[in-house]
Amino acid sequence: MTDETPDDTDLAEPGGKVRLFIEDGLAAGDAVTLTEGQAHYLRHVMRAKSGEAVRLFNGRDGEWRAALALAGKRGAAAVPERQTRDQTVASDLWLCFAPVKKAPAEFIAQKATELGVSALRPIITRRTIVSRVNVERMRANAIEAAEQSDRLDVPDCHDPASLPWLLTAWPSHRALLFCDEAGAPPILDALKAAPMGPWGILIGPEGGFDAEERAAIRALPQCVPATLGSRILRADTAGLAALAIWQAALGS
Repeated sequence: MTDETPDDTDLAEPGGKVRLFIEDGLAAGDAVTLTEGQAHYLRHVMRAKSGEAVRLFNGRDGEWRAALALAGKRGAAAVPERQTRDQTVASDLWLCFAPVKKAPAEFIAQKATELGVSALRPIITRRTIVSRVNVERMRANAIEAAEQSDRLDVPDCHDPASLPWLLTAWPSHRALLFCDEAGAPPILDALKAAPMGPWGILIGPEGGFDAEERAAIRALPQCVPATLGSRILRADTAGLAALAIWQAALGS
Protein backbone atom coordinates (compact mmCIF):
# COMPACT_ATOMS: atom_id res chain seq x y z
CA MET A 1 0.00 0.00 0.00
CA THR A 2 1.11 3.57 -0.58
CA ASP A 3 0.50 6.44 1.78
CA GLU A 4 -1.26 8.93 -0.49
CA THR A 5 -2.66 12.25 0.62
CA PRO A 6 -5.96 13.02 -1.08
CA ASP A 7 -5.85 16.01 -3.39
CA ASP A 8 -7.96 18.92 -2.13
CA THR A 9 -9.42 19.21 -5.59
CA ASP A 10 -10.57 15.58 -5.68
CA LEU A 11 -14.29 16.08 -6.04
CA ALA A 12 -15.37 12.66 -7.21
CA GLU A 13 -18.04 12.22 -4.56
CA PRO A 14 -21.70 12.91 -5.50
CA GLY A 15 -22.28 16.60 -6.04
CA GLY A 16 -18.61 17.50 -5.89
CA LYS A 17 -18.46 18.44 -9.55
CA VAL A 18 -21.11 21.14 -9.22
CA ARG A 19 -19.65 24.66 -9.33
CA LEU A 20 -21.70 27.70 -8.39
CA PHE A 21 -20.94 31.39 -8.66
CA ILE A 22 -22.10 33.46 -5.71
CA GLU A 23 -21.95 37.15 -4.88
CA ASP A 24 -21.21 36.74 -1.16
CA GLY A 25 -17.80 36.51 0.45
CA LEU A 26 -16.35 33.08 1.17
CA ALA A 27 -14.86 32.05 4.49
CA ALA A 28 -14.67 28.76 6.34
CA GLY A 29 -17.83 28.05 8.32
CA ASP A 30 -19.77 31.08 7.08
CA ALA A 31 -22.90 29.71 5.41
CA VAL A 32 -24.02 31.38 2.18
CA THR A 33 -27.63 31.37 0.99
CA LEU A 34 -28.07 30.08 -2.54
CA THR A 35 -30.51 31.63 -4.99
CA GLU A 36 -33.84 30.02 -5.76
CA GLY A 37 -32.55 29.13 -9.23
CA GLN A 38 -29.44 27.46 -7.80
CA ALA A 39 -31.54 25.56 -5.26
CA HIS A 40 -33.88 24.36 -8.02
CA TYR A 41 -30.92 23.25 -10.14
CA LEU A 42 -29.37 21.30 -7.27
CA ARG A 43 -32.63 19.65 -6.20
CA HIS A 44 -34.32 18.86 -9.50
CA VAL A 45 -31.49 18.66 -12.05
CA MET A 46 -28.57 17.30 -10.04
CA ARG A 47 -30.77 15.47 -7.47
CA ALA A 48 -28.39 16.64 -4.77
CA LYS A 49 -28.82 15.87 -1.08
CA SER A 50 -27.82 17.70 2.08
CA GLY A 51 -24.21 17.09 3.00
CA GLU A 52 -22.98 16.63 -0.56
CA ALA A 53 -20.00 18.67 -1.72
CA VAL A 54 -20.26 21.64 -4.07
CA ARG A 55 -17.67 24.15 -5.21
CA LEU A 56 -18.20 27.87 -4.79
CA PHE A 57 -16.42 30.89 -6.27
CA ASN A 58 -17.09 34.62 -6.32
CA GLY A 59 -14.25 36.10 -8.38
CA ARG A 60 -12.44 37.36 -5.26
CA ASP A 61 -11.78 34.58 -2.77
CA GLY A 62 -10.68 31.68 -4.95
CA GLU A 63 -12.63 28.43 -5.04
CA TRP A 64 -14.02 26.72 -1.96
CA ARG A 65 -15.30 23.26 -1.20
CA ALA A 66 -18.62 23.55 0.63
CA ALA A 67 -21.22 21.27 2.15
CA LEU A 68 -24.75 21.62 0.82
CA ALA A 69 -27.61 22.21 3.23
CA LEU A 70 -31.12 21.94 1.80
CA ALA A 71 -33.93 23.57 3.76
CA GLY A 72 -37.67 23.20 3.24
CA LYS A 73 -39.01 22.76 -0.27
CA ARG A 74 -37.09 25.55 -1.99
CA GLY A 75 -34.33 26.87 0.26
CA ALA A 76 -30.66 25.90 0.08
CA ALA A 77 -27.39 27.05 1.58
CA ALA A 78 -23.79 25.94 1.42
CA VAL A 79 -21.21 26.02 4.18
CA PRO A 80 -17.63 26.62 2.95
CA GLU A 81 -15.22 24.13 4.46
CA ARG A 82 -11.84 24.90 2.91
CA GLN A 83 -10.31 26.78 0.01
CA THR A 84 -9.24 24.46 -2.82
CA ARG A 85 -7.80 27.06 -5.23
CA ASP A 86 -6.32 30.52 -4.72
CA GLN A 87 -7.74 33.41 -6.69
CA THR A 88 -5.85 34.02 -9.92
CA VAL A 89 -5.80 37.04 -12.23
CA ALA A 90 -7.30 36.42 -15.68
CA SER A 91 -6.07 37.98 -18.90
CA ASP A 92 -7.02 41.66 -19.10
CA LEU A 93 -8.80 41.29 -22.42
CA TRP A 94 -11.96 43.08 -23.58
CA LEU A 95 -14.20 41.86 -26.35
CA CYS A 96 -15.93 44.80 -28.05
CA PHE A 97 -18.58 43.58 -30.46
CA ALA A 98 -21.58 44.84 -32.36
CA PRO A 99 -24.77 43.26 -30.91
CA VAL A 100 -26.26 40.39 -32.89
CA LYS A 101 -29.47 38.39 -32.67
CA LYS A 102 -30.36 36.50 -29.49
CA ALA A 103 -28.91 33.04 -30.17
CA PRO A 104 -25.55 34.27 -31.57
CA ALA A 105 -25.33 36.83 -28.75
CA GLU A 106 -25.72 34.12 -26.12
CA PHE A 107 -23.14 32.02 -27.95
CA ILE A 108 -20.68 34.94 -27.93
CA ALA A 109 -21.14 35.51 -24.19
CA GLN A 110 -20.67 31.84 -23.36
CA LYS A 111 -17.69 31.11 -25.58
CA ALA A 112 -15.91 34.41 -24.95
CA THR A 113 -16.12 33.65 -21.24
CA GLU A 114 -14.60 30.22 -21.84
CA LEU A 115 -11.84 31.89 -23.86
CA GLY A 116 -10.92 34.15 -20.95
CA VAL A 117 -12.23 37.65 -21.68
CA SER A 118 -12.34 40.03 -18.74
CA ALA A 119 -15.10 42.25 -20.17
CA LEU A 120 -17.92 41.98 -22.70
CA ARG A 121 -18.66 45.37 -24.28
CA PRO A 122 -21.51 45.66 -26.84
CA ILE A 123 -20.80 48.49 -29.29
CA ILE A 124 -23.39 50.23 -31.49
CA THR A 125 -22.10 51.05 -34.97
CA ARG A 126 -23.78 52.63 -37.99
CA ARG A 127 -24.62 49.23 -39.47
CA THR A 128 -25.59 47.51 -36.25
CA ILE A 129 -28.95 45.82 -36.77
CA VAL A 130 -29.69 44.88 -33.15
CA SER A 131 -29.73 47.91 -30.85
CA ARG A 132 -31.20 46.38 -27.68
CA VAL A 133 -29.03 44.21 -25.47
CA ASN A 134 -30.27 42.18 -22.50
CA VAL A 135 -27.29 42.72 -20.22
CA GLU A 136 -28.76 40.57 -17.44
CA ARG A 137 -29.12 37.66 -19.86
CA MET A 138 -25.57 38.22 -21.12
CA ARG A 139 -24.28 38.06 -17.55
CA ALA A 140 -26.32 34.92 -16.84
CA ASN A 141 -24.72 33.23 -19.85
CA ALA A 142 -21.28 34.38 -18.73
CA ILE A 143 -21.85 33.02 -15.22
CA GLU A 144 -22.99 29.65 -16.55
CA ALA A 145 -19.94 29.44 -18.81
CA ALA A 146 -17.60 30.38 -15.95
CA GLU A 147 -19.13 27.69 -13.75
CA GLN A 148 -18.67 25.04 -16.43
CA SER A 149 -15.21 26.07 -17.63
CA ASP A 150 -13.47 26.19 -14.23
CA ARG A 151 -12.91 29.95 -14.36
CA LEU A 152 -12.50 31.66 -11.01
CA ASP A 153 -14.17 34.88 -12.12
CA VAL A 154 -16.91 36.18 -14.40
CA PRO A 155 -16.28 38.85 -17.05
CA ASP A 156 -17.77 42.31 -16.57
CA CYS A 157 -20.86 42.78 -18.73
CA HIS A 158 -21.36 46.36 -19.91
CA ASP A 159 -24.31 48.27 -21.25
CA PRO A 160 -24.17 49.07 -24.98
CA ALA A 161 -22.12 52.11 -25.98
CA SER A 162 -21.58 53.89 -29.29
CA LEU A 163 -18.43 53.38 -31.32
CA PRO A 164 -17.47 57.09 -31.13
CA TRP A 165 -17.77 56.97 -27.35
CA LEU A 166 -15.61 53.82 -27.20
CA LEU A 167 -12.84 55.39 -29.28
CA THR A 168 -12.89 58.61 -27.28
CA ALA A 169 -12.79 56.77 -23.95
CA TRP A 170 -10.28 54.10 -25.00
CA PRO A 171 -7.50 53.85 -22.34
CA SER A 172 -4.09 55.01 -23.53
CA HIS A 173 -2.36 51.92 -22.08
CA ARG A 174 -4.66 49.36 -23.76
CA ALA A 175 -3.87 48.02 -27.24
CA LEU A 176 -6.78 47.52 -29.64
CA LEU A 177 -6.83 44.60 -32.05
CA PHE A 178 -9.03 45.83 -34.88
CA CYS A 179 -10.34 42.93 -36.96
CA ASP A 180 -10.39 44.76 -40.27
CA GLU A 181 -11.86 43.26 -43.41
CA ALA A 182 -9.13 44.40 -45.79
CA GLY A 183 -5.85 46.25 -46.02
CA ALA A 184 -4.38 44.71 -42.89
CA PRO A 185 -1.75 42.05 -42.17
CA PRO A 186 -2.76 38.54 -41.06
CA ILE A 187 -3.57 38.45 -37.37
CA LEU A 188 -0.56 36.32 -36.36
CA ASP A 189 1.81 38.68 -38.17
CA ALA A 190 0.15 41.66 -36.53
CA LEU A 191 0.56 40.13 -33.07
CA LYS A 192 4.21 39.15 -33.47
CA ALA A 193 5.46 42.63 -32.67
CA ALA A 194 2.51 43.53 -30.49
CA PRO A 195 3.01 44.82 -26.94
CA MET A 196 2.24 42.81 -23.84
CA GLY A 197 -0.29 44.13 -21.37
CA PRO A 198 -4.03 44.85 -21.52
CA TRP A 199 -5.82 44.48 -24.85
CA GLY A 200 -9.18 44.84 -26.47
CA ILE A 201 -10.55 43.13 -29.57
CA LEU A 202 -13.01 44.98 -31.79
CA ILE A 203 -15.45 43.09 -34.04
CA GLY A 204 -17.84 44.84 -36.40
CA PRO A 205 -21.49 44.17 -37.27
CA GLU A 206 -22.70 41.76 -39.90
CA GLY A 207 -22.52 44.54 -42.51
CA GLY A 208 -19.03 45.59 -41.44
CA PHE A 209 -17.78 49.04 -40.47
CA ASP A 210 -18.29 51.85 -42.93
CA ALA A 211 -15.31 53.77 -44.38
CA GLU A 212 -15.58 56.63 -41.86
CA GLU A 213 -15.69 54.25 -38.91
CA ARG A 214 -12.71 52.27 -40.20
CA ALA A 215 -10.69 55.46 -40.57
CA ALA A 216 -11.59 56.59 -37.04
CA ILE A 217 -10.61 53.23 -35.56
CA ARG A 218 -7.31 53.15 -37.42
CA ALA A 219 -6.55 56.70 -36.27
CA LEU A 220 -6.44 55.48 -32.66
CA PRO A 221 -2.72 55.31 -31.69
CA GLN A 222 -3.24 52.00 -29.87
CA CYS A 223 -4.90 50.35 -32.89
CA VAL A 224 -3.37 47.15 -34.29
CA PRO A 225 -5.25 46.31 -37.53
CA ALA A 226 -5.37 42.66 -38.57
CA THR A 227 -7.31 40.39 -40.88
CA LEU A 228 -8.69 36.97 -40.02
CA GLY A 229 -8.21 35.66 -43.55
CA SER A 230 -9.79 35.78 -46.97
CA ARG A 231 -13.14 34.30 -45.98
CA ILE A 232 -16.03 36.44 -44.79
CA LEU A 233 -16.88 35.36 -41.23
CA ARG A 234 -20.08 35.86 -39.30
CA ALA A 235 -19.71 38.40 -36.51
CA ASP A 236 -19.91 35.75 -33.79
CA THR A 237 -17.40 33.49 -35.57
CA ALA A 238 -14.95 36.37 -36.10
CA GLY A 239 -14.95 37.35 -32.45
CA LEU A 240 -14.24 33.87 -31.17
CA ALA A 241 -11.60 33.22 -33.83
CA ALA A 242 -9.79 36.42 -32.86
CA LEU A 243 -9.98 35.53 -29.17
CA ALA A 244 -8.56 32.06 -29.71
CA ILE A 245 -5.67 33.37 -31.81
CA TRP A 246 -4.91 36.18 -29.33
CA GLN A 247 -4.86 33.71 -26.43
CA ALA A 248 -2.53 31.38 -28.36
CA ALA A 249 -0.16 34.25 -29.21
CA LEU A 250 -0.24 36.46 -26.11
CA GLY A 251 -2.46 34.83 -23.50
CA SER A 252 -1.56 32.88 -20.40
